[in-house]
Amino acid sequence: MKIYQSGSFEKKTKRMHKREKEILDQEIRNISNTPSIGDEKKGDLKGIFVHKFKIKTIEYLLAYRMAGKDSELIMIGPHENYYRALKRYVLCEEPMKGLATASP
Repeated sequence: MKIYQSGSFEKKTKRMHKREKEILDQEIRNISNTPSIGDEKKGDLKGIFVHKFKIKTIEYLLAYRMAGKDSELIMIGPHENYYRALKRYVLCEEPMKGLATASP
């Protein structure tokens, strides 16, 4: 299984402290072992799973999607405005994917 990171996910994890990254790595291992651990979203976010976990006292949400056996880590952050940002990211990303794969 390969795990890919989005640019947004990578930026957020670079700002985390070492202990926070260790907890995040453990949660990513949990996701890779049990992909259905997160809740699947509906509507515009269909096909995206969100896994909730705590680092210290803050509850973080980790959005990911599965593509066969591989997974893509999309976004991580606290609950505040999370789904609004996730929806904006996913909706803006989808048309670009279509343009990148289209042949002339």
